Amino acid sequence: MGITERKQRQKEELRKTILNEARRLVRTEGVHALSIRKLADAIEYSVPVVYEHYSSKDAILQEFVREGYVLLTESLMEAAAAAESPEEKLKAIGCRYWDFAFSNKEYYQIMFGVGMPTCEAVRSVDELGRFSSFLQEAIKSALEAKKSDADICLKFQAFWSMLHGLVSINLVKTDPAQHDISPLVLRDMIAVFIKGL
Repeated sequence: MGITERKQRQKEELRKTILNEARRLVRTEGVHALSIRKLADAIEYSVPVVYEHYSSKDAILQEFVREGYVLLTESLMEAAAAAESPEEKLKAIGCRYWDFAFSNKEYYQIMFGVGMPTCEAVRSVDELGRFSSFLQEAIKSALEAKKSDADICLKFQAFWSMLHGLVSINLVKTDPAQHDISPLVLRDMIAVFIKGL
C-alpha cells in the first residue's frame, strides 16, 4: 500500500472515529452536549483536526440525519415487503416506523427535531426525498386498491403526521404505565387512517 492510500485510509478511520464518538456523546449526554471541543478531547486530537473532517457540529448532525433516513427507509421497505395487501403494507409501515423511533431514539430525535430545532437540516437531506417517495407509493397503492380518488399528498401528510405525533408524544412521556396503551393507539390510528382512504 502506498503512502497516499495509507493517508486516505487513516483519514477515513479518523472520520469514523469522530462519528462514533459523537454518537456515544449523544447517546450518553444528549444532543445538546455535543460539541467539537468535546469530540476533540474524547478522541485525543486537536480541535482543528476535527474541523478538517467536519466543518461544524451541524455537519456531524447532518450526517446523523442522513444515516437515520437510510436506516428508517430500509427498515420500512423490509416491513412492507412482507405484507400481502396494500392495507397490510400500511399497517406494517406504521408499526415499523414506531419500532424504529423507539429503537433508535437518538437518530429519531435528531432527524425530526424532537426537543431541538433541526428542521432546516432535515429539508436538505436527499434521503428524506427517498423516504417521502416510499411512503407516498405505499399510500398510492392502498388508494388504488380502495378505488379512492383522495389526494395522495394530503393522505401522505396525514399519515406521517399521525405517526410522528404519536411517537413524539410517547418519547416525552415519563409515566411507564402510559406506554402500555401506546401500541394499541398506534394500531387503532392506522386502522382508522386506512378506513378513511
